[in-house]
Amino acid sequence: MDSISQIRGELVDVWIPSIYQTKIRSQRTRSFSLDIPEKENQPSVLYTLLGFELKVGNRRFASPDLATARYLLIFARIGCREFAVPYDITALSPAADELETAWQHMLMTIESTMKRFSPQVRGRTKAGLIRQIRKEIASIGAGELMPLFDRSTRQRPQE
Repeated sequence: MDSISQIRGELVDVWIPSIYQTKIRSQRTRSFSLDIPEKENQPSVLYTLLGFELKVGNRRFASPDLATARYLLIFARIGCREFAVPYDITALSPAADELETAWQHMLMTIESTMKRFSPQVRGRTKAGLIRQIRKEIASIGAGELMPLFDRSTRQRPQE
């Protein structure tokens, strides 16, 4: 068994695509797209006079609040260009927390599992895991541009 599938097997409960599918895509979402390279990036959240911005390389993306910026940062780090964002803004911060925890757990698992290997092998393993995450998130999909509002707003029954 190769190291990527071994680490993937250890991360069953905190695998980012499974969290994305079960906890994010299962609720009402809207699709979001970032024009970033499909590779591991080093994004950062900037605090500006006009609010928050996500900086990826030389590109900046405006964000309405810190929770959204933190959520976008996770997908920018992985290099996902299209993904779903929860429509309910109260779900953004917990989702960002859980995805960030899963990311850190993955990094710690790589370090503990691969400590006897060279830094180059660890780097290749990390890059392979990130490619796998990106591929699985792309296969799950980003959903609709806007969520469906198929609930009736009529309060009185029709006669």
